[in-house]
Amino acid sequence: IVEGFIAFDYEITLLTVRHAGGTSFCDPIGHLQISGDYRESWQPHPMSATALERSRDIALRITSKLGGRGLFGVELFVRGDDVWFSEVSPRPHDTGMVTLAGTQNLTEFELHARAILGLPIPKIEHLQNGASAVILASESSDQAPQFVGLENALSIENTEVRIFGKPTTRPYRRMAVALTFGTESVEDLVEKAKLTAAKIQVK
Repeated sequence: IVEGFIAFDYEITLLTVRHAGGTSFCDPIGHLQISGDYRESWQPHPMSATALERSRDIALRITSKLGGRGLFGVELFVRGDDVWFSEVSPRPHDTGMVTLAGTQNLTEFELHARAILGLPIPKIEHLQNGASAVILASESSDQAPQFVGLENALSIENTEVRIFGKPTTRPYRRMAVALTFGTESVEDLVEKAKLTAAKIQVK
């Protein structure tokens, strides 16, 4: 640590679920932020068994102190096997939208709903690799946004686009997310998600 800054290799989101049966964890999610805002995410993010164990221990301690039931997005900095807590969001997390790509048997939204309703949560299982990339508005408008290029974007194999339904736009506002999934590496899937997002313009 130098003058209050931490040198780290990468940052992850560890989705942590407090529910009637205890506490469960999703596979770690890697992500890219620009100016503090999420732009890309992928699951699973590779990390050592020691770093993962320490991440889960920190997430368990943080969420246990907060209490309640539901899904928490715990963000952590990792360097080698060392882990530092960054922040926590007591709700489904933006980087966790990658779970909508079918990366695991329950999405972050399903996990949150089950937890707060007291419904059973089975073992969270990894199903396939996935990635997401946000689709941003470029201009300000009070008119209902139009999404141009969906046909081209969705012609890419194993892709989906989720539109958020926001009624107005402003520069850099997140309006939708492109999702990709499959057996490819997460690095390749991130590139595919970025390509999909780039084919869509918000007007």
